[in-house]
Amino acid sequence: MGTPITKAVIPAAGLGTRFLPATKAMPKEMLPVVDKPAIQYVVEEAVAAGLSDVLMVTGRNKNALENHFDRMTELEAMLERKGDQTRLAKVRESNELADIHYVRQGDPRGLGHAVLRSRMHVGNEPFAVLLGDDIIDSRDPLLTRMLEEQIKRGASIVALLEVDPSQIHMYGAAAVEATDDPDVVRITGLVEKPSAEDAPSNLAIIGRYVLRPEIFDILEHTAPGKGNEIQLTDALQEMAVTPESTGGVYGLIFRGRRYDTGDRLDYIKAIVQLAVDREDLGADLKPWLREFVATLH
Repeated sequence: MGTPITKAVIPAAGLGTRFLPATKAMPKEMLPVVDKPAIQYVVEEAVAAGLSDVLMVTGRNKNALENHFDRMTELEAMLERKGDQTRLAKVRESNELADIHYVRQGDPRGLGHAVLRSRMHVGNEPFAVLLGDDIIDSRDPLLTRMLEEQIKRGASIVALLEVDPSQIHMYGAAAVEATDDPDVVRITGLVEKPSAEDAPSNLAIIGRYVLRPEIFDILEHTAPGKGNEIQLTDALQEMAVTPESTGGVYGLIFRGRRYDTGDRLDYIKAIVQLAVDREDLGADLKPWLREFVATLH
């Protein structure tokens, strides 16, 4: 049996250059997805899985993140005076979600370096890593299942998604062996952003990880890889080939709903998909969408 997991790490130091000029003065994690910033969906996912101790690894110009998850007493007082309990509850929700801590990454040296910056907070226990570009639909509890697999297997667990081979160059790709569970595979190797020809499979790593603390010692000596950055994938590769000392790495194949907010087109799709399913928006949005699509040629 593994150690119960209580901590989540959310790397949030990226510059968001794909969304310039919107992200010139605003963190990309604060871009709204319908009426909540993308980062709030991620924190809500962690909390729903039982992880209420959250560390965000941030960078310069990210103060808006801390402000969002802090109280805004003037706004709350104004809403109370107006008797607007609905909006007041929404404002307070982000303040009360979790016990949130912050650490600066400093030099932007890659995802592996961002995870390494969490070492002092995490300590010597397993922990989850959630990337802010991926929103997992709350109806498909991926992280909960990953935590269960970590406890069951005592290994590090990464989320995998089957993608079209033409898209695998955008992800880390996994070489795998089957297990007795069709949704779980043992990872024997990992390659960061390979060409379609060099990819060991079409199973791509997406932004959810449950890691054993041995990852920190490995990251300490991991040399910069692709993009001259310290790649988390490279450290996971070392864990995958040394299961006797690290517990190895398993992949959970995700077959649910995922929204990518790290790309402009996918970000727009995510807003539409989530809004259509909302009780307060879907009924009016669906017929408008049908009318709009009918005007396209």
